[in-house]
Amino acid sequence: MPHLQSAPFDCATFLKQVPLFANLDEERLRALANDFHLFTYPRGNIIFHQGEIGRTLFVVVSGKVRIYSTTPEGGETTTNIFARGDIFGEFSIFDGLPRSSTAKTLTKCELLQITDEAWLRHFRASPELAQATARMLTLKIRWTATIAEALAQGDAVNRLIRMLLLYVEQFGEAQGDGSYVLDWGLSQSDLATLLGVRREWLNQILSKWQKRELLILEEGKVTIPNLPRLLAERDALARRQWSNRTVGQ
Repeated sequence: MPHLQSAPFDCATFLKQVPLFANLDEERLRALANDFHLFTYPRGNIIFHQGEIGRTLFVVVSGKVRIYSTTPEGGETTTNIFARGDIFGEFSIFDGLPRSSTAKTLTKCELLQITDEAWLRHFRASPELAQATARMLTLKIRWTATIAEALAQGDAVNRLIRMLLLYVEQFGEAQGDGSYVLDWGLSQSDLATLLGVRREWLNQILSKWQKRELLILEEGKVTIPNLPRLLAERDALARRQWSNRTVGQ
């Protein structure tokens, strides 16, 4: 269950670091911060369910959140992962429709929450916030299109490598030795639902890549020892796919 934090937290200072709020004046930022409340969620906690009426907008302060949809048969499809500074849950506030996905914590999370009534009050009163929200929604649409393109191109191996590179770009952490750590909190089952493949197949491919030292797997974490090498692997796969397509014509 989520826990409302009572310890002091400088909400306005944090919000100033989030692109959505970065250009708000100090008075508006303070007023907005007063309407946010900080909650702590344990790992594996459902924040909201698909089909629920949405009355809250969330900002990630720490941790990772998985967004996924569920089929009538119970199958899951991961659609996004949110990390520090990301906003989610806003669609239902604007369109009044039930939640289109479920949100679940991948790690212990701290989330700022604001009610739909308070958010819309600030949204209507601040042209700067309205414009920033429009930019944020546009970026989300572009990201969704990028993910859709990556999933539509090539076979499952191509999709996997493209998805890894996209998420490394989004929140991979560069290390001093030139490697990158992708601490996204996903299990192999979660990753399989993101790619639309069977977990057994995914496990075989990841094991082969580990042996080739293309990546190192830990619980919820992927290390890319040599990013240029992984990029070269992507390009080689693309060339082989193009060659096979040309031969088949």
